[in-house]
Amino acid sequence: MAKESVKARQRKRERMVAKYAAKRAELKAAGDYAALDKLPKNSSAVRLKNRCQLTGRPRGYMRQFGICRNVFRDMALDGKIPGVVKSSW
Repeated sequence: MAKESVKARQRKRERMVAKYAAKRAELKAAGDYAALDKLPKNSSAVRLKNRCQLTGRPRGYMRQFGICRNVFRDMALDGKIPGVVKSSW
């Protein structure tokens, strides 16, 4: 599990990206890179990292579900994810 400070930093970046998304798109379309450079660095979508929504784990992230493979496995075995069943052959 990731530290709370790392998860809080990620949430802060997500808020900043959402807040400045329209302004960044407008400045990019206008080609005003000087004004774009004056915006906060964390408002860039490139700075976001795919992390598990529950644990904050950065590796083994499953984009379709928004969680890491470890949490996915536990939830799937408990039947908490609809439509996912354990296969055997």
